[in-house]
Parts: sequence; C-alpha cells; structure tokens
Amino acid sequence: MVPARIRQPAFAGDFRVTSLFISPAYAQSAGGGAFSSAGLIAMAPYLLIFVVFYFLLIRPQQQKQKQLRSQLSGLRRGDRVVTAGGIVGVVQKVREGSSEIDVEIAPNVRVIVLRDTISTILSSTAKPANDSAEPAKKA
Repeated sequence: MVPARIRQPAFAGDFRVTSLFISPAYAQSAGGGAFSSAGLIAMAPYLLIFVVFYFLLIRPQQQKQKQLRSQLSGLRRGDRVVTAGGIVGVVQKVREGSSEIDVEIAPNVRVIVLRDTISTILSSTAKPANDSAEPAKKA
C-alpha cells in the first residue's frame, strides 16, 4: 500500500504569511568591527551609564569611606559611636596599636568592639584647633 500524500497547511507555501514571522538576514559589509564608527556609537550609551554611576554612586561612597577611616584613626575617649550592629555607646578606652576599643553601652556595661565595626561617629570630643582660645571681647 502506498502512503497517501501528506497535505501541508495552506499557509506553508504562502510567502506573504511567512514573511511576517521570519525576517530576512541580509549580509553585512566587512566593517572595522567594534572600533568602527558604528561600533563606538553603539558603545556610547554604556560608557555614559558608567560615567554617571561613577560620579553619582561610586565616588561619593569612596569619599565617605575615606572620611570614616580618618575619623576612626582620631577616635578618643568620650566619642559617641554607632556599631555596625546598631549599638550606640561612648568610647571609654582606645588601645593604641590594637583594633579593639572599649565602648560603654549602658551605665557600668562595657564591651570591646573592633575599630572596623564602628559605622558612624555621632559626636566627637575633639575640638578644632582655634576653639581652645577664648574669643576676643569687644570693647
């Protein structure tokens, strides 16, 4: 027995219908690749996004970390600090040459924290250079 001819759908040979779903692939001319003018123009939005991210996110964060490092190096007794865990306390003892600091978190309750776990310095007892002198009185 000879198999019956398999019928194809009516739209399979219709060029108008298939051209809606399949886009033709045209050959491109041999260009310069990524370093051609079209390649550089295509990369321009990505470079612009990176520059915006650098100036709005990365650079301010680096400046904030630099400021915190300088404040941590000048930490003194009596400074109010916040640890990374959210504990607020007053510095009681700074051990030179060590990364440990004694912090009082309640009356007569002292804990030893690492210098790196301090996230914020709320108030500092260090006075600016010119504040030690009495202000001049006006006559």
